[in-house]
Amino acid sequence: MKDNHFSIGGLTIGSRVVAAPMAGITDSAFRRIVLRHGAGLVYTEMVSAKGLHYHNENTHFLLEHTAEEAPIFCQLFGSEPDIMAEAAAAVAPNFDGIDINMGCPAPKIVKNHEGSALLDDPDLIFRIVKAVSQAVTVPVTVKIRKGRRKGDDQAVEAALAAQEGGAKAVTVHGRTAQQMYSGQADWEVIRRVKEALSIPVIGNGDVTDGPSALDMLNQTGCDAVMVGRAMMGDPWVFDNISACFNGEPVPEKPEPGDVFKQALEQARMMVEDKGEYAGIRQMRAQLVWYMKGLPGAAHKKQKLTAVTSLAELEEILSDPDF
Repeated sequence: MKDNHFSIGGLTIGSRVVAAPMAGITDSAFRRIVLRHGAGLVYTEMVSAKGLHYHNENTHFLLEHTAEEAPIFCQLFGSEPDIMAEAAAAVAPNFDGIDINMGCPAPKIVKNHEGSALLDDPDLIFRIVKAVSQAVTVPVTVKIRKGRRKGDDQAVEAALAAQEGGAKAVTVHGRTAQQMYSGQADWEVIRRVKEALSIPVIGNGDVTDGPSALDMLNQTGCDAVMVGRAMMGDPWVFDNISACFNGEPVPEKPEPGDVFKQALEQARMMVEDKGEYAGIRQMRAQLVWYMKGLPGAAHKKQKLTAVTSLAELEEILSDPDF
């Protein structure tokens, strides 16, 4: 690849592979790790604009990040243009950009006419993006899906509405909200959105390694790829994709000892950020993902999902017989 970077507005992103925003997963510790492994851009977990409006303490916690996390966009969700603009203006000084979630398929989000429910209302998409774009000086981006229901094909119209409202890039997940994360992602819809827009398009869905990332770029013409579930317990996927993009040899898969070391580092970071009780309990799911594919994975997962302290985790992972 001639160059492994792209721009969003006036912001240069140093790699064409970015880490998806994922609720309950992409917290500060995880973001720092994937950036070290080659992710070009990270996002906060999904933040409620209404939560910010009403000064919800848990919502504000999601905004916390370190200087090491750059570039970083804050992902907001909501359906009221004025509240979205207010929230964006409040957080924008601390972030490199604002991303608007218009693709979340979670029933509780859709029921409130937020997330992927907005795909049914291109005019509202336009008004939300315009209000947010006028309220901030950083780039505004939008994340959408192919559509809401099976058979829906709403992405091009939604993306055009976002572009007209002032979006500087659009991410397209090639599944409908009804599909959630099942079935094969439709890359053809990503190609059609790219052909329809004049701003960068980021493709999302079924990117799992370097070859699949290159395939998506070549088949759709998108400007960058977004990795979601494939990065869970495997931050090395960014090293793999970056090597492919740069025409370099793909790194060997990490040895179990390196996996344990990375998992332990993340656990320590999470404990430092959230305290031992919350940090270790939230880390349990991450530990299961780290163990995937390792020898004796079932036994390892069973043991790690019962840990209650950092010291216990350190003892288990340092045991040569584990």
